Amino acid sequence: MRKRELKNMEWGLLIVAIILSAIGLVALFSATQETEYDEFKKQIIWVIVSIVAMIITMCIDYELLVKISPVCYGVIIILLIGVLFTKPINGATSWFDIGAFSFQPGEFAKIFVILFLAFVISKIQSRYKEDINKPTRILLILLAVGLPVLLIVLEPDYGTAAAFIVALAIILFTSGIDKKYIIATFIIVAVSVPLLYNFVLPEHAKERIDIFLNPESDPRGAGYNIIQSKLAIGAGGLTGMGLLKGNQTQLGFLYPKTTDFIYSVIGEEMGFVVAGSIIILYVYFITKIFYVAKTAKDEIGSIIASGIAGIFIFHVLENIGMVMGLLPITGVPLPFISYGGSSMITNFIMLGILLNISGKRQKTIFVK
Repeated sequence: MRKRELKNMEWGLLIVAIILSAIGLVALFSATQETEYDEFKKQIIWVIVSIVAMIITMCIDYELLVKISPVCYGVIIILLIGVLFTKPINGATSWFDIGAFSFQPGEFAKIFVILFLAFVISKIQSRYKEDINKPTRILLILLAVGLPVLLIVLEPDYGTAAAFIVALAIILFTSGIDKKYIIATFIIVAVSVPLLYNFVLPEHAKERIDIFLNPESDPRGAGYNIIQSKLAIGAGGLTGMGLLKGNQTQLGFLYPKTTDFIYSVIGEEMGFVVAGSIIILYVYFITKIFYVAKTAKDEIGSIIASGIAGIFIFHVLENIGMVMGLLPITGVPLPFISYGGSSMITNFIMLGILLNISGKRQKTIFVK
């Protein structure tokens, strides 16, 4: 890796990721004392492994990753099919169990689907002079995303599936999709949402939406988690109740407190100052990703960065929104903070790709 590339890289992205990971480890330390810090110890390992994976990714040209993406896409589709035949965990067949650890192919699919989308769109643009606005070409792009999304929905994992849709929308916008398709999409969504709710969504998905609208309707059942989460965040005040001292956290009222509701733990024990700072860090992080997309040396880099931005935007908004009662609960992790090896490794690999893209820019072309 050349000196110029290292200087061009947006190191602010890495700094923010390390800070968020450190905050997550502190929160996990407090949230796992009753289990002798089992998940906290594993998360330290995952962070180390993830940083190694990021460094490796930084050293591989992203254009090479795009070239081999069809093979990787095929492998991840096979894994997504295979995981459907595994034993359900919490009602979902999303994990392969490997000894003491679990592997979630839906997380890694985010990387390979975005790279494959960049491959497909770049081929269309090179062949048709940057015009993707023909129905057949749009359909091809939609099929590339639709297959993994369908398989993930079958698990079921609606949160991860929604992340793909947000990423696709931002990628298409970056690629210059015609306004008529955007308008048509809004119309289709407006018409289909009530139909999906009434005739397609399973009962547990409808229940989550109903509880989101009125959690007090079932305070001891489906609305319990969100009510406890809001109580925890509210109890934290400005500076928090202190590590190992949160009532909802330490008395077991928050569940699952190491993954979906880790932000509630932070809000209760570290307070608004830290919880608010996390939001500021995410805003900076996502803004920098869009800057990488804007300044990428080619369209492929811009597409990849835009897709990664979409993944992070959805996860941050959905996780923080759901624990505050602003969005329905979907069970998506908070990037770099929630417990989970698959999620952590995926986030750092995407970060490595972003650093790779930013390093290839001509921002400091005169540096020797």
